[in-house]
Amino acid sequence: MTLAGCGSRNTFVPPPPPKVVVAQPLQQPVTLYLYLTGNTAAYRTANLVARVQGYLESIDYKDGAAVTKGTQLFGIERDTYQAQLDQAKAQLAKDQSVLAQAQVNLTRYQTLEQQKSIAAQQAQDQAFVVEQDKATVGLDQANVQTANINLGFTKVLAPFDGIVTNHQVDLGNLVGASGPTTLATIVQNDPIYVNFSLSEPQILAIRKSVAKAGHSLGKADLTYISSIPVEIGLQDEVGYPHKGHLDYVSPQVDPSTGTIAARAIFDNKDHVLLPGFFVRVRGPIGHLDKALLTRNDAIGTSQEGSYVLVVDADNVVRRKTVKTGQRQGQLRIIESGLDADDWVVIEGIQLAFPGAKVEPQRSVLKSAEAGSSDEAKTSTPDRTPK
Repeated sequence: MTLAGCGSRNTFVPPPPPKVVVAQPLQQPVTLYLYLTGNTAAYRTANLVARVQGYLESIDYKDGAAVTKGTQLFGIERDTYQAQLDQAKAQLAKDQSVLAQAQVNLTRYQTLEQQKSIAAQQAQDQAFVVEQDKATVGLDQANVQTANINLGFTKVLAPFDGIVTNHQVDLGNLVGASGPTTLATIVQNDPIYVNFSLSEPQILAIRKSVAKAGHSLGKADLTYISSIPVEIGLQDEVGYPHKGHLDYVSPQVDPSTGTIAARAIFDNKDHVLLPGFFVRVRGPIGHLDKALLTRNDAIGTSQEGSYVLVVDADNVVRRKTVKTGQRQGQLRIIESGLDADDWVVIEGIQLAFPGAKVEPQRSVLKSAEAGSSDEAKTSTPDRTPK
């Protein structure tokens, strides 16, 4: 037994190669987007003020109600202004009568002057009287118009369709005594604006994209600007469900921030969007017909930049330095450094390192639009990627 034990040898058996999941890059057309943040703003807003002095007699709407243009919202006492209008009309009628009499006298004096019955100076004096009476009538007409306008100011009307805030002054209070008194505010939210800012690099990227389309942001090409789609999403929403279009781009860069102000407009018939909301903004800036994409979590970084691990025909791991682009769901665009037939390690990366032999399992990436967590479906193990 001792001799038999001495004759046996312990041999080392190497462990099997680690299993990893590999997939070739997905090749598909991709739209490049610009991702920003912004705030919603009312399409129109106006303070409703009392422009004439008087006691507030009526509040003709319910706080927070939607009203149409021309609807009476407040009423200020009218008696004083109606009396002023009547007085101005009476003075106008009186001076019109005086003018008519002066014109009759002028005609008579001109006839007598032709007959050499009176001096020419008398006819000239009467002509001056007629001109003075005409000026008086013109002044009276202006006074009537002013009184009529002031009477109209006793009715505070909605300047446009919108929603009126709560009233700021109660019935019976004197308004307009020392200047215009704010009674309420009217806000129009349909459509609604979204304001955001673009940095200088973003503007340059957009300019290149616009130039390819044969346009220029440096010119007032409002037709083309309004054709650029913009999408937004609220903080509690998934994706960008609200669709609109670009409405305005500032013609100059703010030197203090290095940004350009921009604005988009959106339909808001259901009034889901309120002024002041913080929103996520997305707008297209380009298109790639054949973009290569791989899993974002399969991309590593080092001092040399971004890289991916690929498995060659001998099942040996190699490292490739790549230039990455925009993220599309759980995938990311690879601008350079990767070939369409490369097999990229997308799972088991911690078990793979350059020069190591592995046992790959082939998989297929789903479309970038899916954005699901199960982008790769593992197929039957195969030791030889192609």
